[in-house]
Amino acid sequence: MAGHSKFKNIQFRKGAQDKKRSKLFSKLAREITTSAKLGMPDPAMNPRLRTAIQAARAQNMPNDNIDRAIKKSQEAGGDNYEEVRYEGFGVGGVGVIVEALTDNRNRTASEVRSIFSKHGGNLGETGSVSFNFDRMGAIQYDLDKGSADDMLEAAIEAGGDDVETTEEGHTIYCTPDELHQVGKELEDRFGEASTMQILWRPKLEVPIDEDAGSTLLRMIDALEDSDDVQQVYANFDLSDEVLQKLTAA
Repeated sequence: MAGHSKFKNIQFRKGAQDKKRSKLFSKLAREITTSAKLGMPDPAMNPRLRTAIQAARAQNMPNDNIDRAIKKSQEAGGDNYEEVRYEGFGVGGVGVIVEALTDNRNRTASEVRSIFSKHGGNLGETGSVSFNFDRMGAIQYDLDKGSADDMLEAAIEAGGDDVETTEEGHTIYCTPDELHQVGKELEDRFGEASTMQILWRPKLEVPIDEDAGSTLLRMIDALEDSDDVQQVYANFDLSDEVLQKLTAA
């Protein structure tokens, strides 16, 4: 287990700064509705729904919105969303994974393909990028919840696989199947996590310069702006100074 890895996930750097609240709440609600429909509407019996609700609360989504999204899953004739994953390459050969929930595959595929093309990228076949990523559970805590050593010790005891500590917080990684068990043990010690989710973590990162980084971040912004897109992952390596400059408001 590594105590301080270099991994930077675009979600954690940009997701917390997402100012498009209404669109963000819509995406969170779609995930809650889909999770409840695929499993059970009781979060105690549905790990995916628990994760979706926790992600919504981390973004200060009102409880009324969460309750409505769950109830919507039980409505006859309600929307049926299909999970779709797209894989492709951005400028500089950076691998990009796009996860979507859609009620129209053709519309979503066309929009995603167009965004890649407009920003110098191209879509690939399923599996062309994901082999360079690990599917992981990720649990994030604020820095004030404990020291890096505290988190590392707790993660080992809980069955975690890796810990990353950055200026943005502590992230404990584990296998997706063990996410909720590890999360529960950490919660008993540190309280409720800031976020708990299943994501794609790069095995290797592709170094890019500022120009390529600017183009890539514009593409990610465009993808995230799509109503159907839920998450975007990319395995780029950009210096903190340049990343801060490019993502400054």
